[in-house]
Amino acid sequence: MMYFPVFLDLSQQVPVLSGVFFLTHLILLLQPVELNSEEVKVIGPGEPILALVGEEVEFSCYLSPYLDAEDMEIRWFRSQTSDVVHLYRGGQELHSQQMVQFHNRTKLIKDFIMDGMVNLKLHGIIPADEGLYGCRFLSTNFSREAIWELEVAGLGSDPHISLEGFKEGGIQLRCSSSGWYPKPQAQWKDHKGQCLSPEMEAIVQDAQSLFNLETSVVVQGDAHNNVSCSIQNSFLIQKKEFTIQIAERLQTELDWRRAEGQAEWRAAQQYAVDVTLDPASAHHSLEVSEDGKSVSSCTAVPGPVMGDPQRFSEQTCVLSCQHFSGGRHYWEVHVGRRSRWFLGVCLATVPRMGPAQLSPASGYWVMGLWNHCEYFVLDPHRIALTLRVPPRRVGIFLDWEAGKLSFFNVSDGSHIFTFTDTFSGTLSAYFRPRAHDGGEHPDPLTICPLPVRRTFILEEDERDAWLQPYGPSDPTLGLW
Repeated sequence: MMYFPVFLDLSQQVPVLSGVFFLTHLILLLQPVELNSEEVKVIGPGEPILALVGEEVEFSCYLSPYLDAEDMEIRWFRSQTSDVVHLYRGGQELHSQQMVQFHNRTKLIKDFIMDGMVNLKLHGIIPADEGLYGCRFLSTNFSREAIWELEVAGLGSDPHISLEGFKEGGIQLRCSSSGWYPKPQAQWKDHKGQCLSPEMEAIVQDAQSLFNLETSVVVQGDAHNNVSCSIQNSFLIQKKEFTIQIAERLQTELDWRRAEGQAEWRAAQQYAVDVTLDPASAHHSLEVSEDGKSVSSCTAVPGPVMGDPQRFSEQTCVLSCQHFSGGRHYWEVHVGRRSRWFLGVCLATVPRMGPAQLSPASGYWVMGLWNHCEYFVLDPHRIALTLRVPPRRVGIFLDWEAGKLSFFNVSDGSHIFTFTDTFSGTLSAYFRPRAHDGGEHPDPLTICPLPVRRTFILEEDERDAWLQPYGPSDPTLGLW
Protein backbone atom coordinates (compact mmCIF):
# COMPACT_ATOMS: atom_id res chain seq x y z
CA MET A 1 0.00 0.00 0.00
CA MET A 2 1.28 3.33 -0.95
CA TYR A 3 0.67 6.55 0.97
CA PHE A 4 0.50 9.87 -0.70
CA PRO A 5 1.11 12.93 1.38
CA VAL A 6 -1.70 15.46 1.52
CA PHE A 7 -0.94 19.17 1.87
CA LEU A 8 -3.69 21.59 2.96
CA ASP A 9 -3.63 24.85 1.01
CA LEU A 10 -4.87 27.30 3.60
CA SER A 11 -5.09 30.02 0.99
CA GLN A 12 -7.93 28.11 -0.68
CA GLN A 13 -9.90 27.80 2.56
CA VAL A 14 -10.06 31.51 3.47
CA PRO A 15 -12.90 32.47 1.10
CA VAL A 16 -15.02 29.62 2.42
CA LEU A 17 -14.60 30.70 6.02
CA SER A 18 -15.32 34.42 5.17
CA GLY A 19 -18.60 33.46 3.53
CA VAL A 20 -19.70 31.63 6.64
CA PHE A 21 -18.87 34.59 8.82
CA PHE A 22 -20.81 37.03 6.50
CA LEU A 23 -23.91 34.83 6.50
CA THR A 24 -23.81 34.58 10.27
CA HIS A 25 -23.51 38.38 10.57
CA LEU A 26 -26.47 38.93 8.16
CA ILE A 27 -28.69 36.61 10.23
CA LEU A 28 -27.82 38.58 13.33
CA LEU A 29 -28.74 41.84 11.61
CA LEU A 30 -32.17 40.54 10.62
CA GLN A 31 -33.01 39.58 14.19
CA PRO A 32 -34.89 42.20 16.34
CA VAL A 33 -32.56 44.53 18.11
CA GLU A 34 -33.23 45.30 21.74
CA LEU A 35 -32.57 49.02 22.00
CA ASN A 36 -31.77 50.76 25.19
CA SER A 37 -34.89 52.82 26.06
CA GLU A 38 -32.61 55.71 26.87
CA GLU A 39 -31.71 55.96 23.19
CA VAL A 40 -35.29 56.47 21.93
CA LYS A 41 -36.40 60.04 21.29
CA VAL A 42 -39.62 61.71 20.11
CA ILE A 43 -39.07 64.49 17.60
CA GLY A 44 -41.79 67.11 17.26
CA PRO A 45 -41.98 70.57 15.65
CA GLY A 46 -38.74 72.33 16.42
CA GLU A 47 -40.16 75.85 16.42
CA PRO A 48 -43.47 77.45 17.48
CA ILE A 49 -46.19 76.92 14.87
CA LEU A 50 -48.30 79.85 13.63
CA ALA A 51 -51.90 79.14 12.62
CA LEU A 52 -54.50 81.52 11.23
CA VAL A 53 -58.00 81.75 12.66
CA GLY A 54 -60.42 79.55 10.74
CA GLU A 55 -57.72 77.59 8.95
CA GLU A 56 -55.97 74.22 9.52
CA VAL A 57 -52.68 73.31 11.19
CA GLU A 58 -50.69 70.05 11.08
CA PHE A 59 -48.50 68.67 13.85
CA SER A 60 -45.80 66.10 12.94
CA CYS A 61 -44.14 63.70 15.43
CA TYR A 62 -41.84 60.72 14.89
CA LEU A 63 -39.57 58.34 16.75
CA SER A 64 -35.80 58.42 16.46
CA PRO A 65 -34.47 55.89 15.65
CA TYR A 66 -37.39 54.71 13.53
CA LEU A 67 -39.53 52.12 15.30
CA ASP A 68 -42.86 50.51 14.49
CA ALA A 69 -45.41 52.45 16.53
CA GLU A 70 -48.53 50.65 15.35
CA ASP A 71 -48.99 48.89 18.70
CA MET A 72 -47.98 51.86 20.83
CA GLU A 73 -50.18 54.41 22.51
CA ILE A 74 -49.82 57.82 20.86
CA ARG A 75 -51.33 60.69 22.81
CA TRP A 76 -51.66 64.30 21.62
CA PHE A 77 -52.30 66.67 24.50
CA ARG A 78 -52.53 70.29 25.68
CA SER A 79 -50.01 71.42 28.30
CA GLN A 80 -50.43 68.20 30.33
CA THR A 81 -51.05 64.61 29.24
CA SER A 82 -54.47 64.47 30.91
CA ASP A 83 -55.79 67.15 28.51
CA VAL A 84 -56.31 64.92 25.49
CA VAL A 85 -56.41 66.42 22.02
CA HIS A 86 -56.35 63.05 20.22
CA LEU A 87 -55.66 59.49 21.47
CA TYR A 88 -54.51 56.40 19.54
CA ARG A 89 -54.30 53.15 21.48
CA GLY A 90 -54.46 49.46 20.57
CA GLY A 91 -54.75 50.25 16.89
CA GLN A 92 -57.84 52.46 17.44
CA GLU A 93 -58.61 56.18 17.80
CA LEU A 94 -60.45 56.86 21.06
CA HIS A 95 -62.45 60.01 20.29
CA SER A 96 -64.41 59.76 23.53
CA GLN A 97 -61.25 60.69 25.44
CA GLN A 98 -60.90 64.07 23.70
CA MET A 99 -61.45 67.42 25.35
CA VAL A 100 -64.78 68.90 24.24
CA GLN A 101 -62.93 71.76 22.53
CA PHE A 102 -61.43 69.30 20.00
CA HIS A 103 -64.46 67.15 19.17
CA ASN A 104 -64.78 66.61 15.40
CA ARG A 105 -61.79 68.86 14.75
CA THR A 106 -58.87 66.40 14.54
CA LYS A 107 -57.67 63.88 11.97
CA LEU A 108 -54.81 61.42 12.53
CA ILE A 109 -52.56 60.62 9.54
CA LYS A 110 -50.87 57.26 10.21
CA ASP A 111 -49.70 56.18 6.75
CA PHE A 112 -46.13 55.83 8.09
CA ILE A 113 -46.91 54.65 11.61
CA MET A 114 -44.87 51.48 11.06
CA ASP A 115 -41.87 53.74 10.64
CA GLY A 116 -42.75 55.59 13.82
CA MET A 117 -44.12 58.71 12.09
CA VAL A 118 -47.62 60.22 12.60
CA ASN A 119 -49.25 63.57 11.80
CA LEU A 120 -52.28 65.21 13.43
CA LYS A 121 -54.42 67.80 11.62
CA LEU A 122 -56.42 70.32 13.63
CA HIS A 123 -58.92 72.41 11.65
CA GLY A 124 -61.13 75.41 12.43
CA ILE A 125 -58.47 77.22 14.44
CA ILE A 126 -59.78 79.61 17.12
CA PRO A 127 -57.90 81.88 19.54
CA ALA A 128 -58.55 79.45 22.40
CA ASP A 129 -56.36 76.88 20.63
CA GLU A 130 -53.14 78.79 21.25
CA GLY A 131 -50.74 77.43 23.88
CA LEU A 132 -48.49 74.43 24.55
CA TYR A 133 -49.04 71.08 22.82
CA GLY A 134 -47.32 67.73 23.03
CA CYS A 135 -47.27 64.20 21.64
CA ARG A 136 -46.29 61.14 23.68
CA PHE A 137 -45.32 57.65 22.46
CA LEU A 138 -45.86 54.93 25.06
CA SER A 139 -44.74 51.29 24.77
CA THR A 140 -44.08 48.49 27.26
CA ASN A 141 -40.53 49.61 27.90
CA PHE A 142 -40.38 53.36 27.27
CA SER A 143 -42.36 56.60 27.32
CA ARG A 144 -41.17 59.70 25.48
CA GLU A 145 -42.78 62.99 24.48
CA ALA A 146 -42.13 66.24 22.61
CA ILE A 147 -43.52 69.70 23.48
CA TRP A 148 -44.04 72.77 21.25
CA GLU A 149 -46.11 75.96 21.14
CA LEU A 150 -49.02 76.90 18.88
CA GLU A 151 -49.47 80.60 18.14
CA VAL A 152 -52.76 81.90 16.71
CA ALA A 153 -53.41 85.04 14.68
CA GLY A 154 -56.45 86.42 12.88
CA LEU A 155 -56.54 88.90 10.01
CA GLY A 156 -59.90 90.65 10.36
CA SER A 157 -62.40 91.95 7.85
CA ASP A 158 -61.76 94.85 5.51
CA PRO A 159 -62.32 98.18 7.27
CA HIS A 160 -65.60 99.95 6.56
CA ILE A 161 -65.82 103.74 6.76
CA SER A 162 -69.17 105.48 7.22
CA LEU A 163 -70.12 109.14 7.36
CA GLU A 164 -71.68 109.94 10.72
CA GLY A 165 -72.41 113.63 10.18
CA PHE A 166 -71.07 117.05 10.96
CA LYS A 167 -69.49 117.64 14.33
CA GLU A 168 -67.41 120.42 15.88
CA GLY A 169 -67.04 122.19 12.56
CA GLY A 170 -65.79 119.07 10.75
CA ILE A 171 -67.02 115.80 9.26
CA GLN A 172 -67.21 112.79 11.56
CA LEU A 173 -66.10 109.46 10.08
CA ARG A 174 -66.45 106.04 11.68
CA CYS A 175 -64.27 103.03 10.81
CA SER A 176 -65.15 99.47 11.86
CA SER A 177 -63.74 95.98 11.35
CA SER A 178 -64.12 92.59 13.04
CA GLY A 179 -62.40 89.23 13.46
CA TRP A 180 -58.90 90.30 14.56
CA TYR A 181 -56.50 88.41 16.83
CA PRO A 182 -54.56 89.40 18.82
CA LYS A 183 -55.68 92.96 19.64
CA PRO A 184 -55.19 95.12 16.50
CA GLN A 185 -54.01 98.70 16.09
CA ALA A 186 -55.90 101.35 14.11
CA GLN A 187 -54.57 104.44 12.39
CA TRP A 188 -56.26 107.35 10.61
CA LYS A 189 -54.30 109.30 7.98
CA ASP A 190 -55.12 112.30 5.83
CA HIS A 191 -54.36 112.71 2.11
CA LYS A 192 -50.81 113.84 2.97
CA GLY A 193 -50.10 110.69 4.98
CA GLN A 194 -50.22 112.58 8.26
CA CYS A 195 -51.68 110.73 11.24
CA LEU A 196 -55.01 111.98 12.58
CA SER A 197 -55.90 111.70 16.26
CA PRO A 198 -59.00 109.53 16.76
CA GLU A 199 -61.99 111.02 18.47
CA MET A 200 -63.00 107.63 19.84
CA GLU A 201 -61.66 104.07 19.77
CA ALA A 202 -63.32 100.95 21.15
CA ILE A 203 -61.88 97.42 20.88
CA VAL A 204 -63.94 94.57 22.33
CA GLN A 205 -63.75 90.76 22.22
CA ASP A 206 -66.64 88.62 21.06
CA ALA A 207 -67.65 85.15 22.25
CA GLN A 208 -64.88 83.59 20.12
CA SER A 209 -62.28 85.92 21.69
CA LEU A 210 -61.85 87.74 18.39
CA PHE A 211 -61.40 91.51 18.54
CA ASN A 212 -63.88 93.90 16.93
CA LEU A 213 -62.72 97.48 16.48
CA GLU A 214 -64.58 100.75 16.03
CA THR A 215 -62.91 104.13 15.82
CA SER A 216 -64.00 107.60 14.73
CA VAL A 217 -62.32 110.83 13.72
CA VAL A 218 -63.48 114.38 13.01
CA VAL A 219 -61.89 115.68 9.81
CA GLN A 220 -61.44 119.43 9.63
CA GLY A 221 -60.71 121.61 6.62
CA ASP A 222 -60.17 120.01 3.22
CA ALA A 223 -63.16 117.69 3.18
CA HIS A 224 -62.68 116.95 -0.51
CA ASN A 225 -59.43 115.08 0.11
CA ASN A 226 -58.82 111.42 0.88
CA VAL A 227 -58.84 109.99 4.39
CA SER A 228 -57.72 106.44 5.14
CA CYS A 229 -58.31 104.03 8.00
CA SER A 230 -55.83 101.18 8.42
CA ILE A 231 -55.98 98.31 10.92
CA GLN A 232 -52.86 96.27 11.60
CA ASN A 233 -52.15 92.91 13.14
CA SER A 234 -48.75 93.50 14.74
CA PHE A 235 -48.19 89.77 15.21
CA LEU A 236 -48.55 89.03 11.49
CA ILE A 237 -47.08 92.39 10.49
CA GLN A 238 -50.00 92.74 8.09
CA LYS A 239 -52.68 95.41 7.79
CA LYS A 240 -55.88 96.20 5.92
CA GLU A 241 -56.65 99.71 4.75
CA PHE A 242 -59.62 101.57 3.33
CA THR A 243 -59.55 105.04 1.78
CA ILE A 244 -62.58 107.29 1.36
CA GLN A 245 -63.02 110.25 -0.98
CA ILE A 246 -65.08 112.39 1.37
CA ALA A 247 -66.74 114.75 -1.09
CA GLU A 248 -67.90 111.95 -3.40
CA ARG A 249 -69.06 109.71 -0.56
CA LEU A 250 -70.74 112.61 1.20
CA GLN A 251 -72.85 113.44 -1.83
CA THR A 252 -73.82 109.78 -2.31
CA GLU A 253 -74.74 109.38 1.34
CA LEU A 254 -76.73 112.61 1.42
CA ASP A 255 -78.68 111.68 -1.70
CA TRP A 256 -79.44 108.21 -0.35
CA ARG A 257 -80.54 109.39 3.07
CA ARG A 258 -82.62 112.23 1.66
CA ALA A 259 -84.37 109.87 -0.77
CA GLU A 260 -85.00 107.34 2.00
CA GLY A 261 -86.34 110.03 4.34
CA GLN A 262 -88.64 111.45 1.70
CA ALA A 263 -89.96 107.99 0.85
CA GLU A 264 -90.73 107.34 4.51
CA TRP A 265 -92.40 110.74 4.82
CA ARG A 266 -94.57 110.23 1.74
CA ALA A 267 -95.60 106.79 3.01
CA ALA A 268 -96.67 108.35 6.32
CA GLN A 269 -98.85 110.94 4.57
CA GLN A 270 -101.38 108.34 3.51
CA TYR A 271 -102.40 108.07 7.17
CA ALA A 272 -103.28 111.78 7.49
CA VAL A 273 -105.99 112.50 10.07
CA ASP A 274 -107.93 115.62 11.00
CA VAL A 275 -106.60 116.86 14.33
CA THR A 276 -108.16 119.68 16.36
CA LEU A 277 -107.21 121.29 19.66
CA ASP A 278 -109.20 120.76 22.83
CA PRO A 279 -109.74 124.19 24.48
CA ALA A 280 -110.64 122.51 27.74
CA SER A 281 -107.11 121.06 27.96
CA ALA A 282 -105.38 124.40 27.26
CA HIS A 283 -103.36 126.24 29.90
CA HIS A 284 -104.90 129.59 30.91
CA SER A 285 -102.04 131.49 29.27
CA LEU A 286 -102.79 129.98 25.86
CA GLU A 287 -105.31 131.11 23.29
CA VAL A 288 -106.98 128.51 21.06
CA SER A 289 -108.63 129.63 17.83
CA GLU A 290 -112.36 129.13 17.31
CA ASP A 291 -111.81 126.44 14.72
CA GLY A 292 -109.47 124.57 17.09
CA LYS A 293 -106.59 124.67 14.60
CA SER A 294 -104.20 127.26 16.12
CA VAL A 295 -102.74 128.03 19.51
CA SER A 296 -100.58 130.92 20.69
CA SER A 297 -99.45 132.54 23.91
CA CYS A 298 -101.66 135.35 25.22
CA THR A 299 -98.86 137.48 26.65
CA ALA A 300 -95.19 138.05 25.99
CA VAL A 301 -93.84 136.45 29.13
CA PRO A 302 -90.08 135.75 29.02
CA GLY A 303 -89.43 132.05 29.25
CA PRO A 304 -87.04 130.50 31.80
CA VAL A 305 -83.39 129.99 30.87
CA MET A 306 -82.25 126.52 29.80
CA GLY A 307 -80.30 125.98 33.02
CA ASP A 308 -83.37 126.62 35.16
CA PRO A 309 -84.56 123.32 36.73
CA GLN A 310 -88.12 124.65 36.62
CA ARG A 311 -88.03 125.22 32.85
CA PHE A 312 -90.69 122.54 32.28
CA SER A 313 -92.81 123.35 35.33
CA GLU A 314 -95.33 125.59 33.53
CA GLN A 315 -96.67 122.90 31.20
CA THR A 316 -98.33 125.62 29.12
CA CYS A 317 -99.65 123.10 26.63
CA VAL A 318 -102.81 122.05 24.88
CA LEU A 319 -103.83 118.57 23.75
CA SER A 320 -105.86 117.32 20.83
CA CYS A 321 -109.50 116.39 20.98
CA GLN A 322 -108.59 113.14 19.25
CA HIS A 323 -107.18 110.21 21.25
CA PHE A 324 -105.07 107.42 19.79
CA SER A 325 -104.99 103.91 21.24
CA GLY A 326 -104.01 102.05 18.09
CA GLY A 327 -103.42 102.39 14.37
CA ARG A 328 -101.36 104.87 12.33
CA HIS A 329 -101.91 108.62 12.31
CA TYR A 330 -100.19 111.53 10.60
CA TRP A 331 -100.63 115.29 10.96
CA GLU A 332 -98.65 118.41 10.15
CA VAL A 333 -98.11 121.56 12.18
CA HIS A 334 -97.01 124.92 10.83
CA VAL A 335 -94.44 126.30 13.30
CA GLY A 336 -93.47 129.28 11.14
CA ARG A 337 -90.57 131.25 12.55
CA ARG A 338 -91.34 130.82 16.22
CA SER A 339 -88.22 130.73 18.34
CA ARG A 340 -89.59 128.18 20.84
CA TRP A 341 -92.02 125.30 20.55
CA PHE A 342 -92.62 121.66 21.44
CA LEU A 343 -94.62 119.09 19.45
CA GLY A 344 -95.36 115.39 19.79
CA VAL A 345 -97.68 113.14 21.78
CA CYS A 346 -98.27 112.37 25.43
CA LEU A 347 -100.34 109.96 27.46
CA ALA A 348 -103.85 111.35 27.68
CA THR A 349 -103.87 110.79 31.44
CA VAL A 350 -100.43 112.19 32.25
CA PRO A 351 -100.46 115.15 34.68
CA ARG A 352 -99.87 118.43 32.87
CA MET A 353 -99.08 120.43 35.98
CA GLY A 354 -95.98 120.27 38.16
CA PRO A 355 -92.32 119.62 37.29
CA ALA A 356 -92.88 116.75 34.82
CA GLN A 357 -90.02 116.26 32.34
CA LEU A 358 -90.87 115.98 28.66
CA SER A 359 -89.39 112.50 28.22
CA PRO A 360 -90.79 109.03 27.42
CA ALA A 361 -90.25 108.01 31.04
CA SER A 362 -92.80 110.67 32.05
CA GLY A 363 -95.23 109.84 29.26
CA TYR A 364 -94.09 112.49 26.75
CA TRP A 365 -92.58 111.90 23.30
CA VAL A 366 -91.78 115.36 21.94
CA MET A 367 -89.19 117.35 20.04
CA GLY A 368 -88.60 121.04 20.44
CA LEU A 369 -86.86 124.21 19.36
CA TRP A 370 -85.17 126.57 21.81
CA ASN A 371 -84.20 130.15 20.96
CA HIS A 372 -84.38 129.83 17.15
CA CYS A 373 -81.46 127.44 16.64
CA GLU A 374 -81.37 124.55 19.10
CA TYR A 375 -83.51 121.57 18.11
CA PHE A 376 -83.56 118.64 20.53
CA VAL A 377 -85.44 115.68 22.04
CA LEU A 378 -85.29 114.05 25.47
CA ASP A 379 -84.86 110.28 25.11
CA PRO A 380 -84.54 110.23 28.12
CA HIS A 381 -81.48 112.50 28.09
CA ARG A 382 -81.12 115.56 25.93
CA ILE A 383 -80.18 114.78 22.32
CA ALA A 384 -79.30 117.68 20.04
CA LEU A 385 -80.66 117.51 16.49
CA THR A 386 -78.79 118.98 13.53
CA LEU A 387 -81.03 120.26 10.74
CA ARG A 388 -79.75 121.94 7.61
CA VAL A 389 -83.05 123.52 6.61
CA PRO A 390 -85.09 124.99 9.52
CA PRO A 391 -88.54 123.37 9.42
CA ARG A 392 -91.42 125.78 8.94
CA ARG A 393 -93.79 122.84 8.93
CA VAL A 394 -93.32 119.65 10.94
CA GLY A 395 -94.89 116.30 10.05
CA ILE A 396 -95.68 113.89 12.89
CA PHE A 397 -96.37 110.19 12.29
CA LEU A 398 -97.61 107.89 15.05
CA ASP A 399 -97.52 104.12 14.55
CA TRP A 400 -99.07 102.95 17.82
CA GLU A 401 -98.66 99.20 17.39
CA ALA A 402 -95.04 99.54 16.19
CA GLY A 403 -94.26 101.86 19.12
CA LYS A 404 -92.85 104.58 16.85
CA LEU A 405 -93.29 108.33 16.72
CA SER A 406 -91.47 110.01 13.80
CA PHE A 407 -90.86 113.67 13.01
CA PHE A 408 -90.31 114.98 9.47
CA ASN A 409 -89.16 118.32 8.12
CA VAL A 410 -91.85 119.12 5.56
CA SER A 411 -89.68 122.00 4.32
CA ASP A 412 -87.35 119.54 2.59
CA GLY A 413 -89.06 116.18 3.06
CA SER A 414 -86.32 114.85 5.37
CA HIS A 415 -86.57 112.64 8.41
CA ILE A 416 -85.68 114.33 11.72
CA PHE A 417 -85.99 111.78 14.52
CA THR A 418 -87.92 108.66 15.56
CA PHE A 419 -88.81 107.58 19.07
CA THR A 420 -89.05 103.81 19.51
CA ASP A 421 -90.96 102.71 22.59
CA THR A 422 -93.90 100.61 23.79
CA PHE A 423 -97.11 102.59 24.09
CA SER A 424 -99.29 101.20 26.86
CA GLY A 425 -102.11 103.74 26.94
CA THR A 426 -104.18 106.26 25.03
CA LEU A 427 -102.18 109.09 23.46
CA SER A 428 -103.06 112.67 22.55
CA ALA A 429 -101.30 115.06 20.21
CA TYR A 430 -99.24 117.56 22.22
CA PHE A 431 -98.74 121.27 21.40
CA ARG A 432 -96.70 123.75 23.41
CA PRO A 433 -96.03 127.11 21.76
CA ARG A 434 -94.06 128.41 24.75
CA ALA A 435 -94.33 131.99 25.93
CA HIS A 436 -93.46 134.59 23.29
CA ASP A 437 -89.93 135.88 23.82
CA GLY A 438 -90.42 139.22 22.09
CA GLY A 439 -89.03 137.96 18.80
CA GLU A 440 -89.91 139.28 15.37
CA HIS A 441 -92.21 136.40 14.41
CA PRO A 442 -94.86 135.51 17.05
CA ASP A 443 -96.43 132.89 14.77
CA PRO A 444 -99.00 130.56 16.36
CA LEU A 445 -98.75 126.79 16.09
CA THR A 446 -101.25 125.86 13.40
CA ILE A 447 -102.50 122.43 12.41
CA CYS A 448 -102.34 122.19 8.62
CA PRO A 449 -105.57 121.40 6.74
CA LEU A 450 -106.27 118.20 4.86
CA PRO A 451 -105.46 116.90 2.36
CA VAL A 452 -101.78 116.94 3.20
CA ARG A 453 -99.59 118.16 0.36
CA ARG A 454 -97.57 115.40 -1.31
CA THR A 455 -94.43 117.43 -2.10
CA PHE A 456 -92.00 119.14 0.20
CA ILE A 457 -92.34 122.87 0.73
CA LEU A 458 -89.36 125.16 0.33
CA GLU A 459 -89.99 128.80 1.08
CA GLU A 460 -88.38 131.46 -1.08
CA ASP A 461 -85.84 132.66 1.44
CA GLU A 462 -84.63 129.08 1.96
CA ARG A 463 -84.09 128.05 -1.65
CA ASP A 464 -80.54 129.33 -1.73
CA ALA A 465 -79.62 126.97 1.12
CA TRP A 466 -79.85 124.07 -1.30
CA LEU A 467 -77.22 125.65 -3.52
CA GLN A 468 -74.62 126.01 -0.80
CA PRO A 469 -71.89 123.47 0.03
CA TYR A 470 -72.90 121.00 2.70
CA GLY A 471 -72.40 122.75 5.98
CA PRO A 472 -72.34 121.70 9.61
CA SER A 473 -76.08 121.45 9.94
CA ASP A 474 -77.22 118.98 7.33
CA PRO A 475 -80.38 117.23 8.54
CA THR A 476 -79.73 113.93 6.83
CA LEU A 477 -76.48 113.49 8.71
CA GLY A 478 -77.91 114.24 12.11
CA LEU A 479 -79.30 111.70 14.55
CA TRP A 480 -81.18 109.20 12.42
